[in-house]
Amino acid sequence: MFSSGLQQIFRQKDMVDMVSALGYPMYFMTILGVWKILGVIAVLLPGFKIVKEWAYAGFFFVMTGALISHIACNDFGVKAMLGPIFQTLFIILSWYFRPPSRKIPSLLT
Repeated sequence: MFSSGLQQIFRQKDMVDMVSALGYPMYFMTILGVWKILGVIAVLLPGFKIVKEWAYAGFFFVMTGALISHIACNDFGVKAMLGPIFQTLFIILSWYFRPPSRKIPSLLT
């Protein structure tokens, strides 16, 4: 997330080409890049459990949105499909296996 966030903020050519092919405006890359980097910071900093939950949710929405965008544009290339799929899987695993100290206690227990 951090790496792709930087690529989006600094408008790396491959990222520009991909976002353009999906039909998104260039300013969208800046928005996504800033939020990705802030999300990484939120996940890594101690405390702020609710902010971490929102960061994980944001990462999930960004990656599933990327996957749906590629599918909607008939972009079924290996990189277009596997990148968002594996990122989504890693996000889910990271969220699920985070330390108990970073989890919000369930209201149902």
